[in-house]
Amino acid sequence: MPDNEQRRIASETGLSKQRVVIEAVRLADREGVDGLSMRRLASALGAGAMSLYHYVANKDELLDAMIDVVFTEIELPPAETDWQSAMRHEAVSTQRVLARHPWAISLMESRTTPGPANLRHREAVTACLRRAGFSVLTATHANWLLNSYVYGYALQAASLPFGSADELAEMTEDVYLPQLPPDEFPYLNESAAGLIAAGYDPTEEFLFGLDLILDALEPLRTPA
Repeated sequence: MPDNEQRRIASETGLSKQRVVIEAVRLADREGVDGLSMRRLASALGAGAMSLYHYVANKDELLDAMIDVVFTEIELPPAETDWQSAMRHEAVSTQRVLARHPWAISLMESRTTPGPANLRHREAVTACLRRAGFSVLTATHANWLLNSYVYGYALQAASLPFGSADELAEMTEDVYLPQLPPDEFPYLNESAAGLIAAGYDPTEEFLFGLDLILDALEPLRTPA
């Protein structure tokens, strides 16, 4: 299709690169990224599939732009606080954003042509660690470790069959415990009973692990 015909169709349907990318994110949120295709996206936009190529050259370029949208939602580490509080803030924000966009978890570190929001985020994180007294090498270790933890937690959380203390307690009593004869699994029964009695909240696990990591990283820096 000639370029002028693509522009005409795009104009008639009110398309823009921003609209194309935002709709792609919405589709991925609902259906996962594996089912995302240019044809499926065009159908959701009420446009011809060929018209989308006026805005993104291919699916890789579309994915780059989608991941950049995800990075725009992540709050940067604030500069006006200590490094642990700043990185805790950034990590919590990342975890919450990935809970909204679970399809993005496996793509966050895979883009070879990162967008501006992606680069701004990486610069801010690196600056936070370097200014805190981490060397280039230890800042890299810290960033790698924190990303592995945040992404790993997000991936696990996305697959859990429960999301709250009440849901876990109900599932433990109704589903798990009937499969665990006490004489064969005494410690699992003990754990289940103890966690239910304590009102254990699985959503608190993220902060528990995050704070352990931040505390473990503290001795690696050399304050100015």
